[in-house]
Amino acid sequence: MVTRLILFIGLIFSFNLFAFSPADTTATHKFVGVKTCGMCHKSEKQGNQLGVWEKSMHAKAYETLKTEKADKIAKEKGFTTPAVETKECLKCHTSGSNVAAEFKEAKFNIEDGVQCETCHGPGSDYKSLKIMKDKELAIKNGLEMHDNTEEFCKSCHNPESPTFTEFNFKESWDKIKHPIPGK
Repeated sequence: MVTRLILFIGLIFSFNLFAFSPADTTATHKFVGVKTCGMCHKSEKQGNQLGVWEKSMHAKAYETLKTEKADKIAKEKGFTTPAVETKECLKCHTSGSNVAAEFKEAKFNIEDGVQCETCHGPGSDYKSLKIMKDKELAIKNGLEMHDNTEEFCKSCHNPESPTFTEFNFKESWDKIKHPIPGK
């Protein structure tokens, strides 16, 4: 009887951890892809966020996984699949690699690398101009604004990466920051 009670309590606790985990927010919104975001975020007046991204290593992150060097690293780490098919590599070199297909809209392409939604969350419910004009409403609809951007970046840029040398947040941020003018 006591064993059953402990098992039951454990199941309830496990369900609550799973059902209300932070990752759940991703499952309620769909990834739309950089092409959708870029439709509005490409002009100089708007801040040219698309242009900043296109020139960044984030835009080329998936492509690096297609190289012989990446495959060699994956093999040295004990993986049996090419780097471009290895989930441990994809988690930092792509957006949405760990998300089911039904949570990706048609224009979303994993091959676009580390896209807007890696940092800002899936955009299906905040992508409209009406919602984006109201920051609070955009956040309620899935837009993520990180309180500690440096720590968020370090979730990939860290010694766990087999090619990690050093991560200077300020230098790196200066290469990719993309504020909206006047805000």
